[in-house]
Amino acid sequence: MAVAAAAGVVVAASASARPPSPVPSTPEQPITPPAVLAEPEVDSATLARLREDVRAVRATGVVGVLGEVDTGAGRLPARSGVADRATEAAMPLNGYFRIGSTTKTFVATVVLQLAGEGRLALDDTVEKWLPGVVRGNGNDGREVTVRQLLQHTSGIPEYLRPATSPRQWRRERLRTWQPGQLVALAMKRKPSFAPGAEWGYSNTNYVLAGMIIRRVTGYDWAEEVRQRVLTPLALRHTVIPGADPYLPDPHARAYTRFTPDAKLTDVTTHDQTLGDAAGAMISTTGDLNRFFRALLGGRLLAPAQLAEMRKTVPAKALQAMGVTGAAYGLGLMYRPLSCGGGYWGHGGDEAGFSTRAGVAGDGRRSVAVEVTSRSPADLKALLRTDRALSTLVDHALCGTG
Repeated sequence: MAVAAAAGVVVAASASARPPSPVPSTPEQPITPPAVLAEPEVDSATLARLREDVRAVRATGVVGVLGEVDTGAGRLPARSGVADRATEAAMPLNGYFRIGSTTKTFVATVVLQLAGEGRLALDDTVEKWLPGVVRGNGNDGREVTVRQLLQHTSGIPEYLRPATSPRQWRRERLRTWQPGQLVALAMKRKPSFAPGAEWGYSNTNYVLAGMIIRRVTGYDWAEEVRQRVLTPLALRHTVIPGADPYLPDPHARAYTRFTPDAKLTDVTTHDQTLGDAAGAMISTTGDLNRFFRALLGGRLLAPAQLAEMRKTVPAKALQAMGVTGAAYGLGLMYRPLSCGGGYWGHGGDEAGFSTRAGVAGDGRRSVAVEVTSRSPADLKALLRTDRALSTLVDHALCGTG
């Protein structure tokens, strides 16, 4: 689960000027529609359970749901609801969607790779890399470390202010933001707590992490994610769109209810730069499963850096919302499973989209699920949907058939 999520910005560097990737890579592929994923006949119990759980998520009042379990032996998809309320088309299997704060795990992976290369240290201060950027109203980058940014223990306040009406949404949806502007918005507020004293989710932490990536490497965080993560894993259906407001095809439409009793508003098309490194990316259920399996399987980080990523603190704010046992590492969340042990992953909540993705602690199973409507002003509705999503993830990773 993510407390908040947003979009992102890309300032691409010339491929010919960039130094070689530290991991083997393949030529970048153009954006193409993913192949339609046929529903397999294998593991019928897991597939039947997934279909039932997807329908249960749909029954909480959302427009569309798409889920996929990877058992290691095969990919099992299920869908419910519609992709478009006007046409009532079915949810596209392996369709593109905005993943919101799930982006944070990709960004944290790049920062940890840089730490492993000795190009930065997790205990470096923000001031070392971004002099004078975190200042004002009690905020002080000299007291905040890179580790605290990634772990949400910095106390740096949130900049994001989601739209509260369709009119505001339409007025702002194509506005383009720069990372420094977003941080400046946050600096107008006092810190949420002293650095290291508590856990508190703030998208500003990851905007700053993206700015540090650029300062260390000379390249935008989006280019580093492409070269270090997307290309080596052949995640050809994961996209960092920058200011392009459109989703690639195929995709479902996204809807938001701005007040509890309001009609659903189509929020599919909008500029992604409002979130920057906090939540820019677009992906598919198949690519997310592949990413989390590779990450937790040690394909992206050396053992020492993966161990750092998995060092958690209690996410008390989430626990207070009913997310029992939630703990947060460096861009990675841990939650217990009903069958014992737990899973690692990260969710994302973006305008009209909710993403949940993760992999079981033993690495045998992974799951990714997407919902295409949200009611952020209706906490009861959000909690109903989130409980149903949590049940789906638990069943998928426990192998409950």
